Amino acid sequence: MKKTLPIITFGAVIAMIGLATSQEINHAQRYRACMAEAKNAPQKGFEMALSWRGLGGGDAAEHCGAAALIGLKQFTEAANRLEALAEKTKQTAEVKSGLLAHAAQAWILANNNSRAEAVLTAAIILTPWNVDLLIDRAQSRAGQRNYNGAIEDLNKAIENGSRPADAFVFRAAAYRLLDKLELALADIERALAFRPDHPDGLLERGILRRMRNNDDGARQDWLNIIRLAPKSTAADVARRQLESMDVKQVPK
Repeated sequence: MKKTLPIITFGAVIAMIGLATSQEINHAQRYRACMAEAKNAPQKGFEMALSWRGLGGGDAAEHCGAAALIGLKQFTEAANRLEALAEKTKQTAEVKSGLLAHAAQAWILANNNSRAEAVLTAAIILTPWNVDLLIDRAQSRAGQRNYNGAIEDLNKAIENGSRPADAFVFRAAAYRLLDKLELALADIERALAFRPDHPDGLLERGILRRMRNNDDGARQDWLNIIRLAPKSTAADVARRQLESMDVKQVPK
C-alpha cells in the first residue's frame, strides 16, 4: 500500500502556546511561521524553533523543531521527540493525539511500521471519534503486510465517511495485495467517483488495469497522473511503470 504522508500541522497545538508568556512575542504567529519553515526550509525551521524555545515558545516550539527534523530526514529522532512531547504536555487529549499521529508519520517514514501502529493505537484511544487515525493505522499495518488488519481499519473509516477517496484507494491496494482483484477494482472505481483526479487512485487503477492486460487503459491513467500532478510521488511511480511497459513492448 502506498504511503502518502505529508508533514502536517495541528491547529489545536496552538493552544500549547498559552503555556509560555511573553507579551512581546506573538506566539501563535511565530508557530505558524515556524511550521511553514519546517516544511519548506527545514534547517531554517529547526534553528527558528531553537531560538523561539529560548524565548518562551514552550511545547509549540518543540513541536516545530520535531517537524523540522522530519524535513531533515531525521525521522527516528523526530518521532521520539514527538512521543515525548505528547507524554509531557498538559494539553487536551486532542492535542496529545495529534502529536502522537505526527510521531507515527515519522515512524512510518523511518520504516518502523510496528512502532507507528502502536503509537496510532494510543492516539485512537485518546480520540476514538477521530476516524482519520484509522486510515493512518491501516497504512502502518499494510507496511507490515497485515493487509487484513488494514482492511479492518479501512472498513471502519469508510463506515464513518472518513476521507472516502483515500480510504477506498488504500483498501483497493490492500485487496490487490491479497489477490482479490474484483474487490480492488470495485473500490478504486468508488474512490475515483469521489475524486476523479486522485493521483494515487489513478495510479492504483492503472496497476489493476495492467494486471488485467488493459495496457491502453493503464497508460491513460498513468499519463493523466503526470499531467495532473507532475511533481507527486504517484507521478514518479507512473513514469517508472510506463518505462517498464515500454521496455517490455520493444520487439526482440
